Amino acid sequence: MVDYHASNNQASSGGPAVYMDPREQENDWDRDLLLDPAWEKQQRKTFTAWCNSHLRKAGTQIENIEEDFRDGLKLMLLLEVISGERLPKPERGKMRVHKINNVNKALDYIASKGVKLVSIGAEEIVDGNAKMTLGMIWTIILRFAIQDISVEETSAKEGLLLWCQRKTAPYKNVNVQNFHISWKDGLAFNALIHRHRPELIDYDKLRKDDPLTNLNNAFEVAEKYLDIPKMMDAEDIVNTARPDEKAIMTYVSSFYHAFSGAQKLLEWIRRTIPWLENRAPEKTMAEMQQKLEDFRGYRRVHKPPKVQEKCQLEINFNTLQTKLRLSNRPAFMPSEGRMVSDINGSWHNLEGAEKGYEEWMLNEIRRLERLDHLAEKFRQKATIHESWTDGKEAMLTQKDYETASLSEVKALLRKHEAFESDLAAHQDRVEQIAAIAQELNELDYYDSPSVNARCQKICEQWDALGSLTQSRRESLERTEKQLESIDELYLEYAKRAAPFNNWMEGAMEDLQDMFIVHNIEEIQGLITAHEQFKSTLPEANKEREAIQAIQAEVQKIAQYNGIKLSGGNPYTTITPKSIDDKWHKVEQLVPQRDRALQEELAKQQSNDHLRRKFATQANIVGPWIQTKMEEIGRISIEMNGTLEDQLVNLREYEQSIIEYKPNIDQLEGDHQLIQEALIFDNKYTAYTMEHLRVGWEQLLTTIARTINEIENQILTRDAKGISQEQLHEYRTSFNHFDKDHSGALMAEEFKACLISLGYDVENNKAKRTGQMDMDNYRALLVATGNSLGDAEFARIMGIVDPNNSGAVTFQAFIDFMSRETTDTDTADQVIASFKILAADKNFITAEELRRELPPDQAEYCIARMAPYSGPDAKPGALDYMSFSTALYGESDL
Repeated sequence: MVDYHASNNQASSGGPAVYMDPREQENDWDRDLLLDPAWEKQQRKTFTAWCNSHLRKAGTQIENIEEDFRDGLKLMLLLEVISGERLPKPERGKMRVHKINNVNKALDYIASKGVKLVSIGAEEIVDGNAKMTLGMIWTIILRFAIQDISVEETSAKEGLLLWCQRKTAPYKNVNVQNFHISWKDGLAFNALIHRHRPELIDYDKLRKDDPLTNLNNAFEVAEKYLDIPKMMDAEDIVNTARPDEKAIMTYVSSFYHAFSGAQKLLEWIRRTIPWLENRAPEKTMAEMQQKLEDFRGYRRVHKPPKVQEKCQLEINFNTLQTKLRLSNRPAFMPSEGRMVSDINGSWHNLEGAEKGYEEWMLNEIRRLERLDHLAEKFRQKATIHESWTDGKEAMLTQKDYETASLSEVKALLRKHEAFESDLAAHQDRVEQIAAIAQELNELDYYDSPSVNARCQKICEQWDALGSLTQSRRESLERTEKQLESIDELYLEYAKRAAPFNNWMEGAMEDLQDMFIVHNIEEIQGLITAHEQFKSTLPEANKEREAIQAIQAEVQKIAQYNGIKLSGGNPYTTITPKSIDDKWHKVEQLVPQRDRALQEELAKQQSNDHLRRKFATQANIVGPWIQTKMEEIGRISIEMNGTLEDQLVNLREYEQSIIEYKPNIDQLEGDHQLIQEALIFDNKYTAYTMEHLRVGWEQLLTTIARTINEIENQILTRDAKGISQEQLHEYRTSFNHFDKDHSGALMAEEFKACLISLGYDVENNKAKRTGQMDMDNYRALLVATGNSLGDAEFARIMGIVDPNNSGAVTFQAFIDFMSRETTDTDTADQVIASFKILAADKNFITAEELRRELPPDQAEYCIARMAPYSGPDAKPGALDYMSFSTALYGESDL
């Protein structure tokens, strides 16, 4: 165990901490370097930015590196983010001891990753020791950002240096030999970016004698396009004779990881698969459910970014290859084991491990559920049995028969026989308890020792009760003389009447039991069970007659011997009359049950007929709707012939669909009958009426929408004078970029489509306002809410997608292209914009302009507007036509 609290003489005197393995030269914390203010400043900025690049994934960041890690909370969070593993739960207290414990948890985790820390203690971090904190962060950077870098046969620092040398070798004025002087002119940073993303940097325009421009260019491009935060200031690098090596290495490692996505993804998969293949079972359901929750967290939190990363890797690879090919440069060939196919193969293995892990967890949960159920069942049965046995040993060991009279002895003996019956009845429960305990042992129940101990105690007690019961019976029999015949008959009656009475009560309860069935099979099962019950009635009646015969024999013996019977049967309260009354009740309930079952059978047969009728029609209508939907999809894409021909064909097709409506109506009628019969399932079809209704409505809507689109195209063509060939060209281009055949283009697809038609998205605005000077052009953009550059495409999207749905329909595309071909007057657009702000009035007030526009834009417009003098003028009214006239002149309006 590493002692984080140990300190040497240097540390106690304020000197730097030495951490990690001293055999690795690059891991030493150089005291002289750390004391250099310039280097310490560079490290503080670089390490802070590096930490925040990871902490932002958890929605937080740090401002002061030695202050914000003092309580250990963000330090533990940083380690969880960069490792993808969970650390022990942190302590939330505010006391110093809580902070020290949290920092120690973080240091323990670092040590568990094979890092040897020397003289870095939790107390120094909690006290805000800047040098110790920077040393600790450098340790983390080395372990998690640099140590695992491997290029050819080198790793860590040498591997990172070799990677930089390989990537920058083709570039002039770049000679990477170290992590300090070689990076001062900024060309190495730019070369790394250009090697992987040549479209981001024009390397040939960079000059070796302008290091500030080079460094700032690389840092800004990395932050904007590569998601690498700016970790150093160009001025600090240029103005330092020898930049800090650790800061440079940290910054460069971010470039390595940004361009080594495949390796990181493969490494993540390599780390994750063993976790998914771990089949160590847990003892309790709570522990197993926590494991399942961890897996769900992996699926919900950890895996989705990797899915996106995998997708982005493939996109970047394809984009890079395309741009290299277009630049007549050789294709990029990843190193062995890092091809897209390698990633896909590893990903396939990961998903296989996921599936196996999930199946194993579910099986384990089922096993633990079974164990919990068995354990609870064991406890219940054991508790019931132990409650029953309470006091039985004392009862069986008493000597009450020694002073009892003959009648009392007879009563005691009968009572004992009844107890023996009860004892025999409990034999089954004892066997069940033992069987459950055995099953828990076989299933490896974690608490089997206590189960076995309790089971053993029950079995031993059961054996003792058996021995005591036998001993008491022998003692009673030794004192028993001859039992009276009546007593024997009474006892026999009681023994037979009790179970028979219980049987009749159960039969009456079953015959009057309410039943709910949902299909023929269920009611037929009830009918079969009822027939089986009726088949036992003759035998039951024989038992009833036999029981009544016993009572008759008692009366006969009493009369023959002149015995007066006082009271009833001492062994039971069940009278012959109660037996006959219950038997007659059973006889009355049987035919009533017959009728109820037959009525339910008829009802279920009728319901089944309704199901079959609906299903037969639904299984025809459902596929028909699906087929028609697919046909309409093909028709809307192909669109052969003139628009008029297409319209005629579509209307004929629509009519053929409408003529199918009676089939839908028939299904609605059948469905109404099913609902009235309260039928909730139908095993004969997978189609529901709601499903079919939606499909039918979608079918009618789709064909109507397709017809409307053709009609609108005809109107547009005739109104705008667009030729059939132009429409065909527009349709061909639209379909080409509609990759998913959804009938709409996303923003980037729409932009590509415009470019393919020769539309200059970047400069079109300037062309259409060519007679205006630049000041007036900017004023126009202010008034209409646009800006230079991307503003033109935003304007176009505002026209074709006014609802901001993110998609452009073909009709909107045609409308836009028709407007563009007629070169709509920009002055009209300006007037229309002001008219909207003025709520369709012929004038606008200064107050309205200041309310609706930014201050500078509002004042610009007010200064260029004349007072409005129309008949509907109000005080302070301005003529917005005068603004347009000032911009364009009368001839342009």
